[in-house]
Amino acid sequence: MFSLESIIQTSPYALDKERKGSLYNEALHGLTEHHYQNCEPYRKLLNTLGYSPNKERGIAEMPFLPVRLFKEYDLRSVASDDTVKTMTSSGTSGQSVSKIYLDKTNAANQTKVLTKIVANYLGEKRMPMLVIDSPAVLKNRTMFSARGAGILGFSMFGNKVVYALDEEMRLDIAAVEAFYEQYKDQDVLLFGFTYMVWEYFYKALVRAEKQLLFANGTLIHGGGWKKLADEAVSNEAFKESLEKVCALKQVVNYYGMVEQTGSIFMECSEGHLHASIFSDVLVRRKDLSLCDFQERGLIEVISLLPSSYPGHILLSEDEGEILGEDDCPCGRLGKYFKVYGRIAEAEIRGCSDTHERQ
Repeated sequence: MFSLESIIQTSPYALDKERKGSLYNEALHGLTEHHYQNCEPYRKLLNTLGYSPNKERGIAEMPFLPVRLFKEYDLRSVASDDTVKTMTSSGTSGQSVSKIYLDKTNAANQTKVLTKIVANYLGEKRMPMLVIDSPAVLKNRTMFSARGAGILGFSMFGNKVVYALDEEMRLDIAAVEAFYEQYKDQDVLLFGFTYMVWEYFYKALVRAEKQLLFANGTLIHGGGWKKLADEAVSNEAFKESLEKVCALKQVVNYYGMVEQTGSIFMECSEGHLHASIFSDVLVRRKDLSLCDFQERGLIEVISLLPSSYPGHILLSEDEGEILGEDDCPCGRLGKYFKVYGRIAEAEIRGCSDTHERQ
């Protein structure tokens, strides 16, 4: 099976289309064969689809799983005894959640890759960090929600971590102001999930008539945009609003899901989401044929990380379009794309849209 160690030291945006295509052709065939041999439900599904392990396929012809299947089945390619962590997707009351089973290797690789990707944007140094969430999210260290996994992952880039919300999801004004007074002249990192940043941080500061000038701060946020779309808050408006109350000039969105934790898609200075060497993206029409670039369709996400569960090729419930490849003005190689949001029939499950279950 493909080993992530063979590319882990490579710069995350250093491979062009040709070199990345060659890498993925080998890696995805290896991962598919591994999961076919070690995950019985996955093998049954592929057999039903007429999959033959010995047939050569292009990346676009490799079998994918609808991401919703992780809500319906326990999909793992390692023994139960080797599972060290279970991660769950978000879900409102009454909704089922995805369960992602990790062994030590898969968990470690998620951490390594997330570090490589985010360091490309932030640099290597750790900064004082304000987490726009409650510490209660991390109470269970063996079963993480999407929010908990995100907080723990991004905390690798922070030191002197302070939580902005209390256990009742109220803004802890005293803690936030103390953090601001201590670190306002330093580079600081703020992290939170999109809707929660908006609802529990931005709105609370506006109501309290507080202005915190984090001129040297960077906010990284991700998760569901559904509720903000309902409020007619665009990505641009989100950034402008945070700049007004916090003087934040660096507000970076990312796209990812608990089913492929680690291999996230970060937003560059041009406002484009980028696939790294550890991930790729395709967009499909309703008939599942491939969309052309700059054609809107259903996003398929590909990751080299999932080895303990068959999550390497997933059809999401999000719409988007690929804008280009290898030619983004920011200088990063690989595909870059835009996400429009959930398809109309999909349940809301962005990790900030559904915080009550976390």
